[in-house]
Amino acid sequence: MDADVAPVTVAASDYVTLATTLLQRMRLAEPTGGVWEAADVQWWSRQERASDLDGQLFWLDQRGEPLAAVVRTDFGRSVQCDVLVLPDDPEWQRSVWRTAIRKADDSEKAVEFPVRADAAACIAELAAAGFHAADDAVVTSWLAAESRPAIRVLPPGYRLLSRADDKDRPHPLAKRNGQQVEQRLRRCSLYRPELDLMVAAPDGQAAGYGLFWADPVTGVGLVEPMRTEEAHQRLGIAAHVLATGLERLADSGCHRFKVSNDIDLYLRAGFRPLRSATAAVYARAHR
Repeated sequence: MDADVAPVTVAASDYVTLATTLLQRMRLAEPTGGVWEAADVQWWSRQERASDLDGQLFWLDQRGEPLAAVVRTDFGRSVQCDVLVLPDDPEWQRSVWRTAIRKADDSEKAVEFPVRADAAACIAELAAAGFHAADDAVVTSWLAAESRPAIRVLPPGYRLLSRADDKDRPHPLAKRNGQQVEQRLRRCSLYRPELDLMVAAPDGQAAGYGLFWADPVTGVGLVEPMRTEEAHQRLGIAAHVLATGLERLADSGCHRFKVSNDIDLYLRAGFRPLRSATAAVYARAHR
């Protein structure tokens, strides 16, 4: 890597596109590497965040293609800092990490770094700067498309819909993510209304939902998020949404599925955690 490449600040209007490209390049370079998919960054963009105001740091090659980035996402109580680097020279990676850690000193909020358990050099940089592993963790679980579960039948009176089928109904994500969520999702290059699923209860209200992301560049399908409302739990609704979403991801050309969790719902469907890819969240007392 050219040591003379300097980071540039990219505005909020452009960084999601660059981060998408970078994460896709990282996934193609390492089939099980990293922590996140391109769709994760697109999902985070569903809300306007304070961290967008300062822009994001990117290292670009002469053609303007992203080589690395420090993506900071304000989730309210803290700022998540994701260091994204194409696999290359280890010294280059350490340089990017050091820049990210220095930038953490400028934050008015506590900064947290998700780091894979097998990223020894990155963990060493964080430890030297006073960061330590917290209790939180991101568990990367995978499932091959040919091993996807069969679709369960919904209870009587419940029906499956997608935003492509019923775009006039209030979006079930709006309750927890704001009224602007659908408008912002539709700006995302990987968002597809036919993969935005919900189950309507007999009274017409949303009983559960799931959002599925098909990445045509990497062939990876991401599940994020899923929820069953409390009054409709233990009826098989989540299992139905998950299996249907995975079927549609497979039909969209995805050959592997991923979820950043290891709860029973996903384990029963066949997802298996990749322990080397489990990411601890590193934090330190805010200065």
